[in-house]
Amino acid sequence: MRETEALRLQFRQFVANEIETPHLQLRQFTPNDAKELYRIYSHPDSFKYMSNEKPLPWEQTRALIYSFTEHWRKHNFGVWAIVYKHNQKLIGHCGFKFLANTTEIQIGYLLFKSYWGRGLATEAASAALKYGFEVAQLNRIVAIAKPENIASRRVMEKIGMKYEKDAYYYDNDVVYYSLSRDAYQLESMRLKFATKRAKLSFPIPYFYA
Repeated sequence: MRETEALRLQFRQFVANEIETPHLQLRQFTPNDAKELYRIYSHPDSFKYMSNEKPLPWEQTRALIYSFTEHWRKHNFGVWAIVYKHNQKLIGHCGFKFLANTTEIQIGYLLFKSYWGRGLATEAASAALKYGFEVAQLNRIVAIAKPENIASRRVMEKIGMKYEKDAYYYDNDVVYYSLSRDAYQLESMRLKFATKRAKLSFPIPYFYA
């Protein structure tokens, strides 16, 4: 990304609930996404990290897309479809929901295996976190993962979340991470100051109508 483009994106006002990053588009799910989402959720390397460790049935996949849409309508935050810009394929999801039986806001993400190891989960989660704190004005965001899911835990740490405790959610033992808006803002200021001093540009996700 050219430096002038990166600087322009820094000042673009957040105006909607879709996001574009250097490699990804985070957009709303539509009913037409059901087939690809079902394929992603049915892959053994995907569902082994889900709470029930089983592929999601077709009808539940369709119902889940509807629930994503309804959540956005009610709360102004929710789960995005992740589209890889290079080939315009749906490759996973990323976004927010309420942590089971709580009022806490949980961030989650899942990518099809072919796209693992490229930093794309971190790119998506970082953009989602920015939306959560700067647009939706959430005060605190949490994340959970099975202890053995090292890749997911690394994403949490890369986006600034801190391990808080071991916990039990969705009938699984999990590790529990969290980040407050105050801590996020302090870290954002530190990074921007360090970037300015080094005279470097960095990609800023932007939101569009």
